[in-house]
Amino acid sequence: MQIDFHHGVTYVVARLAGFPPGEAEVVAHSAQYVDDATSSGELWFDNGGLYERISSAHKLYDYRNMEALSNHHVWIPFHFLPGNKLEPRPAQAPVLTREDLIERCITRPDSPPAREMMAAAVQRQKRPFALHRLGIASHVYADTWAHQGFVGLRDRINLATDIRGANDAHHEKTFGERFADFFHHELEEAEEIFVGEALPVGHGVVLSYPDRPYLVWSYRNGRGEPIERDNPRDFAQAARELYQWFRRYRDFPREGAAVADRAYPVPGEFAAVDRMLAEVVSEKKLERHAAWLAAVADGTFGFREPLAYIEIGEGSWKHQALGTLEDVQSNPGKPIPCTPAFMTSHWKYFHDALQAHRFFVLNEMLPGYGILSM
Repeated sequence: MQIDFHHGVTYVVARLAGFPPGEAEVVAHSAQYVDDATSSGELWFDNGGLYERISSAHKLYDYRNMEALSNHHVWIPFHFLPGNKLEPRPAQAPVLTREDLIERCITRPDSPPAREMMAAAVQRQKRPFALHRLGIASHVYADTWAHQGFVGLRDRINLATDIRGANDAHHEKTFGERFADFFHHELEEAEEIFVGEALPVGHGVVLSYPDRPYLVWSYRNGRGEPIERDNPRDFAQAARELYQWFRRYRDFPREGAAVADRAYPVPGEFAAVDRMLAEVVSEKKLERHAAWLAAVADGTFGFREPLAYIEIGEGSWKHQALGTLEDVQSNPGKPIPCTPAFMTSHWKYFHDALQAHRFFVLNEMLPGYGILSM
């Protein structure tokens, strides 16, 4: 999914679930920032302190550098959560064969691991970064619909072929033309390169088709199986299930474990969510995102309020935390002042939450399914 869902839809669903605007904005900003937090390393301060952050995304795919893209610490916990064949956690962690490991690492919508991940975010609210962690988990959870059928490891199943869009005639270029522009090879030639040099990670071969909410499309996976995808239907279901978890999060402090499996009625405003997912058909994610921001502002969902997302630069979370517009990366030779706002900043809390989420997924949760990805 892209910014229109991770930020726009997540905000709308959070507000419909009862979050006040400020808290909904933290959740939605964090959900989108998972795709934008591409830097890692140590930040050094002039008082001798340092803060280490991790990345949750890669900005660019490059099939010629699959070693860099096969970072399990990014793809598995943040984008391609293993679905465990939709089977529940076993009583005892099994020792898996390579074949079974791959099968269980394939992303599946609303899988038992995905629900366990969301339950952890609901239950662990007594942390200053709890809302940020909820946003991060929401990103991963929603992506189990968009990224279903793909795996965040190098494997042939990701080698999609015969990609067709049923409602993409309005696109400026055909899929083949966009693929050639992106990978600098025709699709057939690139398939040979993938197989001969490095099997693809995730859904890179199908570009952003899984992430566009309006698209109905199909392909054959690397096993030759025909796959039909209906993104408007899947994204609408993801929004509804996200609503359930947001309601559970809101009720958990008062009712505890009683909310674990509670099903909440979905408000009528979801009809507008469904309509926009299907009818906002721009190829450009920022144009679709702008449509969601406008709908939030004009009362489409029953509330009227301004909403914006600032990724970098003035007003961004990083700028607010560090007090500088300089693009500070790992800086041992040029420490920066530690501002009074840093310790309680959204930027620090987000990166704290990234660490907590990744540790939970890779070290606490997945090993219980026999899945080790370190």
